[in-house]
Amino acid sequence: MMLVGSVRRIVAALTALMTMAALARAQDINDYPTSARVEYAFGCLKANGETRQAIEQCSCSIDVIASLVPYERYVTAETVLSVSQVRGDMGGPFRTSEQAANALKQLRRAQAEAEVRCF
Repeated sequence: MMLVGSVRRIVAALTALMTMAALARAQDINDYPTSARVEYAFGCLKANGETRQAIEQCSCSIDVIASLVPYERYVTAETVLSVSQVRGDMGGPFRTSEQAANALKQLRRAQAEAEVRCF
């Protein structure tokens, strides 16, 4: 009888631990704020025709990107894209920085994967 009780407690503890790990992983994957997801989806919709199908594809796309690129890295890449368009000396460091180039590469790889999976 004591063995069965011990096994049940162990199983319950393992189940709780696995649930907490799964929730932590889900939070890591879903670290993009809603506003960032919506902003991406709006831009994607503008580029893809604003149809119901485009809504599905664009929301899928940002979900894929969010699963591959941490939000902090996404913000870095988006900032680089925006600031690198500034002409002259002000945009230069963003165009030539290795960190900026790596962030852009990671985002572009994620976008390519999203394109394959969602469109």
